[in-house]
Amino acid sequence: MYDFRKFYIDGAWVAPAGRRELDVINPATEAPVGKILLGTADDVDTAVRAARTAFESFSQTSREERIALLERIAKALQANLPRLATAISDEMGAPAKFALNAQAASGLGHFATTLAVLKDFEFEEMLGTTQVRREPVGVCGMITPWNWPINQISCKVAPALAAGCTIVLKPSEIAPLSAHVFAEILAEAGVPKGVFNLVDGDGPTVGEAIARHPDVDMVSFTGSTRAGVLVAKAAADTVKRVSQELGGKSANIILEDADLNAAVKVGVMSMMSNTGQSCNAPSRMLIPERLYDEAVKIAKGIAERPVVGDPKADGITMGPVANKTQFDKIQRLLEKGLAEGATAVIGGPGRPAHLSKGYFVRPTVFANVNNNMTIAREEIFGPVLVMIPYKTEEEAIAIANDTLYGLSGYVYSGNIDNARRVARRLRTGMVHLNGAPTDVNAPFGGYKQSGNGREWGREGLKEFLETKAVMGYRSSAA
Repeated sequence: MYDFRKFYIDGAWVAPAGRRELDVINPATEAPVGKILLGTADDVDTAVRAARTAFESFSQTSREERIALLERIAKALQANLPRLATAISDEMGAPAKFALNAQAASGLGHFATTLAVLKDFEFEEMLGTTQVRREPVGVCGMITPWNWPINQISCKVAPALAAGCTIVLKPSEIAPLSAHVFAEILAEAGVPKGVFNLVDGDGPTVGEAIARHPDVDMVSFTGSTRAGVLVAKAAADTVKRVSQELGGKSANIILEDADLNAAVKVGVMSMMSNTGQSCNAPSRMLIPERLYDEAVKIAKGIAERPVVGDPKADGITMGPVANKTQFDKIQRLLEKGLAEGATAVIGGPGRPAHLSKGYFVRPTVFANVNNNMTIAREEIFGPVLVMIPYKTEEEAIAIANDTLYGLSGYVYSGNIDNARRVARRLRTGMVHLNGAPTDVNAPFGGYKQSGNGREWGREGLKEFLETKAVMGYRSSAA
């Protein structure tokens, strides 16, 4: 049982002002696996004061000092990857191997990428007689989700530290265990006191207090579009910077000239990864009408492959969804899909037959779907693929763009020029061509209601910098 009933503030583990206790539930067993305390606005005040004080000195550190700090953190993360992976599996249900090789490892990857960017990033440049400086934005409030907990913490914390910012982190109260382990790792690596602070709590209390706080200069939020709107509204009164990575309903366009077997296989496997709990998952597969029946048959065969069960058992490739609220939402949407006329060619409502407890969802493929159905409009955030036929390439592009979201897009073609041409017309922040994996160096973020701002790599570092023009820095004669 994890006992994480303290907050990390100003370089120490302290008893919070808030005394309301919350059990952390293991989604595979539905039993408590740890305890935290939910913070208050007073706890946020304490953490922000520490971060504000630390900013005065940390913002003035040299590039070399910050490189050394990130190197120490990366080394400590590497040594603690198994411990992080265990916490991730316990709190949100990722299978053990996936928790280690994908979930925990992604955090280390962001620190390695940020280190490479920091080493040659141009913080100053001359435009004629004016010096343009890029300086740390200030105290950064970070609100992170439960689906990729360490990935989302690291892709914010690493560039913020590289920029010279200080941090107040609110991890998801549903999956806070790995965040506490992460805080212990940062303490071990010698992060100066007050530079990184952790406060547990729920969104309406701690999340809102961070977003509203007048001494927080920026909020970086990852979560649902609904919650992102609330964060932006709370932040508006103090005109702070808000960076948001929100929901998605990404289309996967398989073109006429694609290798159908390969394209469908990659699309289904990508959708089922992490039990479908990825905002950029290719959840709408668009298939040429004449190939549709064959594609559905292929998809059904691939969707039979995940082995669902106890995340700690050997051979398991799909764990539960992370919490009961999400499980119940998915079940409602599965029922809605059937009620609106879609056909579940595999899966559907209920748990897999061999499991009587835990938030396990049956891998599901829906056929006979049109883009007006609820399951094609709403982000399901589970292992549920909808397959939509199209008549022409123009119609496919129109269907792909007919969504409130614009996070990611996927195009599969036997001709890379065709794939590139279609990619240019998708209103999304990212496009994957022919199964290309996510690039940790590339900007991650979306259009429309998928958010604003970018994370990862060089663009991710820029999010945590302000731009200052110092005019007359050099004389015109010089």
